[in-house]
Amino acid sequence: MALAARTEVRPSIDETSLALTVAEVASLTQGVRHVRFTDPARRTLPSFTPGSHLVLWCGTDADGRPRRNAYSLTGPEFEPDHYSISVRLDEHGRGGSRWVHELEVGQVVRAGMPRSAFAPVLTARHHVLVAGGIGVTPILSHARAARQWGRSFEVHYIFRDGDGPHLENLRELCRDRLRTYNTADAFWSHMEPALLDQPLGTHLYVCGPSGLIDALTGRARHAGWPDARLHYEHFGVGELDPGTPFTAHLRRTGVDVPVDSGVSLLEALESEGVAVPSLCRQGVCGECRLPVRGGGVDHRDLYLSEAEKAAGDCMMPCVSRARGDRLELDL
Repeated sequence: MALAARTEVRPSIDETSLALTVAEVASLTQGVRHVRFTDPARRTLPSFTPGSHLVLWCGTDADGRPRRNAYSLTGPEFEPDHYSISVRLDEHGRGGSRWVHELEVGQVVRAGMPRSAFAPVLTARHHVLVAGGIGVTPILSHARAARQWGRSFEVHYIFRDGDGPHLENLRELCRDRLRTYNTADAFWSHMEPALLDQPLGTHLYVCGPSGLIDALTGRARHAGWPDARLHYEHFGVGELDPGTPFTAHLRRTGVDVPVDSGVSLLEALESEGVAVPSLCRQGVCGECRLPVRGGGVDHRDLYLSEAEKAAGDCMMPCVSRARGDRLELDL
């Protein structure tokens, strides 16, 4: 196995990033690798909220830009002695999963502080946790915390026969609160009536493929669940139409930036030396959100709410484009 390029990092914790040592690597199922990180000096790591992710500096992309990817934390969240992630190899991805699969014990990597946009609602009367495939990673964190703090919960896990990463962990944690499914028919035959038979104040959490999330939240809404009780975390938006060329006008500097078909607005801005904070580059995390001052937006992200998209005053430039030939940004 090739040794991944080592990243120069500080060997201590500061306010914004961490130096972590790869302490253990293991294969969970075909194509899924589990990695455990520790502090180089074996100190306690910062606590995190269940459902949090860890941002890793994963080498560089094809254009030489630093690549940062976020991976859900699967281990204990309170004053942990390690962080752990499980990553499925994506042969068609941007290279982050390949980088993780090539990590070796003893390497030192750079990571951001844990953060979450998929935290449990502590006032919920009951938590229904649904995982699809590798979407089990944040759900495992939720289940562990719910068990530790005595919260009412149940877990539903759908995966291909012979796959099921972290299945044994869930069985140990959940016992009779876990239901597993290997087919869509088996899953829906149980979940559809279950959506109609939950105590008032129940919250639903789902992580997995977009098709699962869209179908489950759609059926929950049809069953009367308010949006405030539906929580989900996507993997990404998938392949997008390359779109037509347009021009982005930067109001503060007066610069016009051409955006070609098949090139994202984020990439076009970066090519002109305009620094935009970004992370997932798939329309999921919200890191690259930009204010819009004129022109229509073709929203393609999975982060903004429908109300925010309708307002038209912000966008995610990693995936979204102009709805027309010109867009004005507050940059």
